[in-house]
Amino acid sequence: MKSRSRIFQTSLRAEFTGVALSVFVVLLAITLITMLIRLLGQAASGTLAVEGVAAMLGFTVLNYLPVLLSLTLFISVLLTLMRCYRDSEMVVWFSAGLSLTAWLRPVLSFALPMVATIALVSMVLSPWALSKSDELKRQLESRDDVTTASPGVFRESKHADRVYFVEPIAGDKARVANVFVQSVQHGKMGTMIAAQGLQETFANGDRFLVLLKGARYEGLIGSPEYKITYFDRYAMRIEAQEIKQGITPVKSMNTLELLQDSTPLKMSELEWRLGLPVSALILVLFAIPLSFINPRGGRSFNLILALLLYMVYNNLHSVVTVWVAQSKVPLTLGLWAVHSAMLVILLLFFYHRLSVFSLTRWLNSRRNSSL
Repeated sequence: MKSRSRIFQTSLRAEFTGVALSVFVVLLAITLITMLIRLLGQAASGTLAVEGVAAMLGFTVLNYLPVLLSLTLFISVLLTLMRCYRDSEMVVWFSAGLSLTAWLRPVLSFALPMVATIALVSMVLSPWALSKSDELKRQLESRDDVTTASPGVFRESKHADRVYFVEPIAGDKARVANVFVQSVQHGKMGTMIAAQGLQETFANGDRFLVLLKGARYEGLIGSPEYKITYFDRYAMRIEAQEIKQGITPVKSMNTLELLQDSTPLKMSELEWRLGLPVSALILVLFAIPLSFINPRGGRSFNLILALLLYMVYNNLHSVVTVWVAQSKVPLTLGLWAVHSAMLVILLLFFYHRLSVFSLTRWLNSRRNSSL
């Protein structure tokens, strides 16, 4: 019996791992593509620097990693057990004397390391990624207008009083060509064009944008009269921008900071982080009774029910988190109410499935005895 149980558990863990890797790759690819499209759209609109897209993509994926791992765990166990039912392997295991509860040990041995990983990521890695993302955003927002100018793209200044356009010079990253700068000051519109442009830093640390061989057109808006000034060299001082020091969002705070402050908003964030590994563990146990299918029937109902269960569980968790933030529910009740309710439903699922299994075995034994 021990050798059969060992073979049973080893084969299951191997299949769980293979399916989990495939599911995780698919979910990660969907997340990466979705976030990349969103970030590229922000970069095209000028709200995000192009050089910050890769870093922001990495931080965003780290933030979503607990949810991806939880889904991977739930789906991989569900699909594996459904395949066992579909290929009638369950009949073999049940005929060998193993009950439905015998699946708990191999499922938990596979799930507990991933649940521990989800807890580590939600408590430590995700807040770190969010804090680094906020820090990167502040650094990118503090850059001056000249630094943010991209060759071949019209770019508006932060104060919406200037428009820039430059073209790259092949093989020379220090200079740009065909510089166009248009600004509006005191009701006058000024337009400068230059053959080339570059940045220079003087001895006192001041930075200047130097335009070479160009002209400046200045006049009242709506007036046909303009003053034209030609120059060989024109320097404009680049105002230094300080990095903004904003208030650290609650989601970016580390878990120790949340534990030191009992305000409702911080307690709600703590409840959310603690609830992620707990919900992942309960969901993977739901996969055992939910995986039952009739080999001669379809499996759509099981997948729909599993998807509905996950959505209800996740939404209830989010609602309770909001209630904790609004002081409608205390932390202890918010932390365990939803998970306790889902645990009771899980036990009912197991009881129903075990009852049906016991009834089926009894009917088969009566039928065999009558024959």
